[in-house]
Amino acid sequence: QKELLDTSFRCVFCNHETSVSVKIDKKSGIGTLGCKSCGQTYQTTTNYLSHPVDVYADWIDACDAVAQDTATTTVTHSRPALQKARPAASHREGLAPGEKRTDEDDGFIDDEGVDEDDLAAYGDD
Repeated sequence: QKELLDTSFRCVFCNHETSVSVKIDKKSGIGTLGCKSCGQTYQTTTNYLSHPVDVYADWIDACDAVAQDTATTTVTHSRPALQKARPAASHREGLAPGEKRTDEDDGFIDDEGVDEDDLAAYGDD
């Protein structure tokens, strides 16, 4: 005798037992899951062998993946010392994407032709 698989499941968001139901559209190959209590929904691709428990397992896996990504992002943001302290040189120097640094870029201020006395008087107003 065949053992029947579950068709209603516990919601991982609101923890209500048997509030999650699954519908599988075999023709389009889409499995849709929804919680009657909190309204959470999920869709995934299915095949001719898929059962409601497979859609539920895909949902659990997707929730775990999102939780892992969130945990990784939180760790990255909470540990700025591990991140690069300075942006890339092309962004820091204001070069356009694809633009290469030239000899002209070495001097930020062009002092050629400026008299030392003019510089000393600057800002004395």
